[in-house]
Amino acid sequence: MPYVEGADSTRLFYKDWGAGTPVVFVSSVYLGTEMWEYQLPYLASRGFRCIAYDRRGHGRSDSPWDGYDYDTLADDLAALINHLDLRDVFLVSHSMGGGEVVRYLTRHGAGRIARIALISASAPFPMKTEDNPDGIDLDLFNKGLEIMNADRPKWLADYAAPFFALDLPENNVSPEMVQWMIQLCLQCSPRATDACNRTNFTTDLREDMRQIRVPALIIHGDRDVSAPIHLCGKKSAELIPGNRFIVYENAAHGLFITHADRLNADLLAFASE
Repeated sequence: MPYVEGADSTRLFYKDWGAGTPVVFVSSVYLGTEMWEYQLPYLASRGFRCIAYDRRGHGRSDSPWDGYDYDTLADDLAALINHLDLRDVFLVSHSMGGGEVVRYLTRHGAGRIARIALISASAPFPMKTEDNPDGIDLDLFNKGLEIMNADRPKWLADYAAPFFALDLPENNVSPEMVQWMIQLCLQCSPRATDACNRTNFTTDLREDMRQIRVPALIIHGDRDVSAPIHLCGKKSAELIPGNRFIVYENAAHGLFITHADRLNADLLAFASE
C-alpha cells in the first residue's frame, strides 16, 4: 500500500487514482479516504488525478501521540504534495480538513495550489471569546467531549441523525450506510479523536482566511449542526476574498453522502474553470 512520511516521520496512507489535473482530498475529522466514496470515482473518471489520504491517527495511517495541531497537520499535507510533486492542485476539504487547507496556504504558500474547496468546513473559529461572542461556549464543548469519550460508539450512533438530517425524507441514507460511517469513524484513534476535536474547536483561523488569494469555493448546508452555517460557512465567506459561496438547503454536515450528485457537479464545474 502507498505511504508517505509526514512530519516527524509519521507514515500516512494515501490513494492515487486517475490521471490529469491533481485533486487532493482532505477528510473530515474521524474519517479517512473512504468518506469520498462518491467523489473520488466521479472526478477520476472525468480526467482528474484524485488523491486522498488518511490523516495521522485515522484509518491506515500511523497513530502517534502528538501532532494533531494545525501546523503539524498542514505539514503532513505538504509532505504528501511535495512527495508526489503535485502542481496546480485543487484542494478539496470537509469539516476539520478545511482548517488544514487554510493553514497549509498560510504556512506553505500557494505556489502549488490552483484552487480550494471548503465543504462544511468548521473554520474559521467555533469557540466563543470576547471578540467572537456568537461562538460556542468552551464548557459546553468540554462536556460534549466527555460524553463522546465515555462511549464513542453510542455517541456516533446518536449523532447519525443530525449528521445527515435524517428527519428530512429527501435525505435518504440507508441503515447500512450509517453503520459503515460509524465503523469508519471508530478507526480514528481515541487520542486523535480527542486532540483533533480540541484543535478544531480552539484554533482561530480568521487571520489565515484573510490572507487566502487562490480561488475558493465554499459549500455549506443550512441544516449543519456540527459546523453551524452562521459560525462557519457564512463567516468563511466574509473573510476569504473573492470566494464563491453556495448554500445547500436542507443539507447537514454529511452532505457528501446526502447531496453527492449536486456536490460532485459543483466540484467538477469549479475544477474545470
